[in-house]
Amino acid sequence: MTATEERRLKGLLKDAITEVLEERGDLLREAVRESLEDVALMRAIQHGEKTPLTSRRKIFAPPSSVAQRVERRSLRP
Repeated sequence: MTATEERRLKGLLKDAITEVLEERGDLLREAVRESLEDVALMRAIQHGEKTPLTSRRKIFAPPSSVAQRVERRSLRP
């Protein structure tokens, strides 16, 4: 491919992308939103890998018993 052809192709691609973004800005917004969600999920996973494991019993404990344990901890001196 010659330099002239490359410049022409580059111009055509820029025009096509510009037209799509002007007509379908929602596509870019959706792509950015999904990327941010992916980053947040990745950070949550990385954080979870650094924290101690929790027992299945604690995970599935009724909410009231969890709240009571948290309340008891906050009342300690």
